[in-house]
Amino acid sequence: MSLFQELRLAWRFCLREMRSGLNGFYIFLCLIILGVAAIGGVDGVSRNISREINDQGQLILAGDIRFGLTQREANEQELAFFKANGKVSESILMRSMARRADTSDSTLVEIKAVDSFYPLYGTLKTLPPAGNEDLFKKDDKGFGVVAQKLLMERLQLHIGDKIKIGDRDFTIRAVLDEEPDLLSEGFQLGPRLFMSIDALRETGLLVPGSLRNFVYKIALDNSSDSFLHDLQHNHEKQFSDNGWSIRSRVDAAPVLQKNIERFTSFLTLIGLTALIVGGVGIANSVNAYMDKKRKVIAIFKALGARSRLIIEIYFSQIMLIALIGIIIGLVFATIIPFAASLIIRQYLPFFGEAHFSPISLVLAIIFALLTTAAFAILPLSRSRFTSVTTLLHPFGGEELKKSDKSGWLLTAILLLVTATLAILTASDKRLAFIFIIAVIVVFLVLRGVASAITFAARKCAHMRSTILRVAIGNIYRPRSITPSVVLALGLGLTLLVTLSTIDNNLRAELSGSVPEKAPDFFFMDILKSDAEDFSNFLKQYDPSGTFRMMPTLRARITKINGEPVKNRKVKEESEWVLRGDRNITYSETMPENTVLSEGQWWKNDSNKAIEVSVSDREAKGLFLKLGDTITVNISGREITARITSLRRVDWDSFAMNFVMIFSPEALKGAPHVFLATFKEGGNHPVNEAGLMREIASRFPSITVVPVHQVLDDARKIVDEIGIAIRASSTIAIMAAILVLIGILSSTNQSRIHDAVILKTLGATRKMLFKAYFAEYAIVGLATAIFAFVAGTVAGSLIGRYKMEIINIHFSFTSGIAVICTALILTIGFGLIGTWHILSEKPSRFLKEL
Repeated sequence: MSLFQELRLAWRFCLREMRSGLNGFYIFLCLIILGVAAIGGVDGVSRNISREINDQGQLILAGDIRFGLTQREANEQELAFFKANGKVSESILMRSMARRADTSDSTLVEIKAVDSFYPLYGTLKTLPPAGNEDLFKKDDKGFGVVAQKLLMERLQLHIGDKIKIGDRDFTIRAVLDEEPDLLSEGFQLGPRLFMSIDALRETGLLVPGSLRNFVYKIALDNSSDSFLHDLQHNHEKQFSDNGWSIRSRVDAAPVLQKNIERFTSFLTLIGLTALIVGGVGIANSVNAYMDKKRKVIAIFKALGARSRLIIEIYFSQIMLIALIGIIIGLVFATIIPFAASLIIRQYLPFFGEAHFSPISLVLAIIFALLTTAAFAILPLSRSRFTSVTTLLHPFGGEELKKSDKSGWLLTAILLLVTATLAILTASDKRLAFIFIIAVIVVFLVLRGVASAITFAARKCAHMRSTILRVAIGNIYRPRSITPSVVLALGLGLTLLVTLSTIDNNLRAELSGSVPEKAPDFFFMDILKSDAEDFSNFLKQYDPSGTFRMMPTLRARITKINGEPVKNRKVKEESEWVLRGDRNITYSETMPENTVLSEGQWWKNDSNKAIEVSVSDREAKGLFLKLGDTITVNISGREITARITSLRRVDWDSFAMNFVMIFSPEALKGAPHVFLATFKEGGNHPVNEAGLMREIASRFPSITVVPVHQVLDDARKIVDEIGIAIRASSTIAIMAAILVLIGILSSTNQSRIHDAVILKTLGATRKMLFKAYFAEYAIVGLATAIFAFVAGTVAGSLIGRYKMEIINIHFSFTSGIAVICTALILTIGFGLIGTWHILSEKPSRFLKEL
């Protein structure tokens, strides 16, 4: 018989076997549906968002291309270049303090001063609706502004009220409803306040050295992608040394895009974990199904069928059933992006209609087929070693535990292909690789834990209590549920504990150690003329407080060792240093609390060489060493300095830290302001509102940032992310529950056999109930303890070495919750699944023995 004829015959028998329906495969189907829906749905949502970001780049950016510059405006030559290529809209971004007209209260605001052309694309939506002319024009009451609702709530203001910015009063004419280019502007410390550029110029805030960003957006006359690329290239060629940051509609929101890709990779890996957990259930379902088909297989073998034909028949049947589950899962995977779009629009206003994503569905199909095949091969291959006499025995089949080397090899190859595909399709390949390695390690360790549990049970088999002897015997007997329960439930719970540990440590860091180390206030834009008076004011206000002040400028790294930074490969965690303008400072002497890890601080002598000290972590990420040179652009002027020392910097302290500290020779003459921190003394708590009010009154140009507000915002973000991550991790738990149900249902036949014998020997229903209860409790407790220990260790290592959380906290509450969850799942579903076994009459089964 040729291979084609053999496959055709196997397919015919497969279809005949399918006449009996899907009995025994419902859990199998649910696992496939869950995995396909999770992977296909999440990937579909991500591709929809990415597509909208690309398609709506003009709206997100409010222009075709954006040119940004720190500290200075574009000169005539640069403006002429912009205007020659299209319609230009100018805006100025800066932080300041907004005060009530009576100066009774104040708060930090993010000012956005715009011209009459803003926005070039999209609409500035306000309540009530109005155009820029009506919103910002100057009348007899002064200039008008548009305030975000949060700002009005903090200062208890209403439309028509006065608000003070710098040394000018403004009238609130509308509430901000939607800022078209919000997502492209980056992180905000305070609520938004819109005004005209002319109005900002009258506030007195635009003084030399004050931190502000000038932004020029262009609606191109020729909006083709090729022209956009050429324009960017020509600008870099003509003005490469002027420190411009450039972004086009193609990369309108790079940070948002990257975060979405990372979160999608994580959720996809969660879905893949659910499939892997489900793989245990798939193997168990196939194993149980093959047990039921022993007589059929015996007939096949008695009639001369080869083992390969039998494997082909049932492999075809299993893959056909899997295809049914995949089709149902695809329906959910198709619906999820459209349902999610209703929620996404609340956070991403530019998001339009959801789209069908064939690539996401194909990816989900491939993962499902690979996983099903990988976990079905081993149970199918065991039929090679079964004899007809063994198969015909009603309660035999212990030889079915055997499997050949080719089965193991094929399973390993399929799992390797699945892991490789997961890494290749992930946006963050490093995260995917680490995640998969962690899952493999946990999977192998769980196999060891299951073996340890059965070994310990075998050693404790001779218990005096009959109930415990029966329970322990069930744990280590052939066809025990122990290995499958430990694998499936242990993997899901370990993942949940890992994520919970990371989340708890982040919360503890933001609530405990960070506030303890962090200052209470940051003060920005302190003018040189106000520096001494402001320092004296704070020292008088709270003599026991800790006050630090240093000069600060904004600079962009343009070259390293004379080569443009855009050509330099750096570590991902240090990319942020090169992404935009950074705060820098200068100092003759080494600042207090500075710890050098390499090199020496410059000597305060007549040496005019320009030197720089770099934070050691960022230096390693940028592959810098002592003696290398860094070129920075400060307000259009390039300065090159040689690295003479590396410093340890604790970024988590929220202290006044800098990536680069320069020797003073090159920067003393540059226009700059001062940055200061203040931490109140322990004996005299500072009245925050009173301090901010007095500073706003005496030093209107100084921006005050209460650190607790920043931490509160960070906690809210962590809370939202934590909820999303925990919700997504329940996918793996759901898979584990389905596997648990499947395992219990597949062992019903053998448990009925045991119950019949025990009842015949005098066991009561109550005794069997207690034995099953003890068995499930022991397995569940052992699994929970391992999951808590492994998950806590994994979460702590990730928090310590990946997120650099120094003070790791262990949550015993989470451990108790995990133990209770494991016991509820194993005992609850275990007793539900075996309840009808306790009611079976022995007489119905004794005749088969």
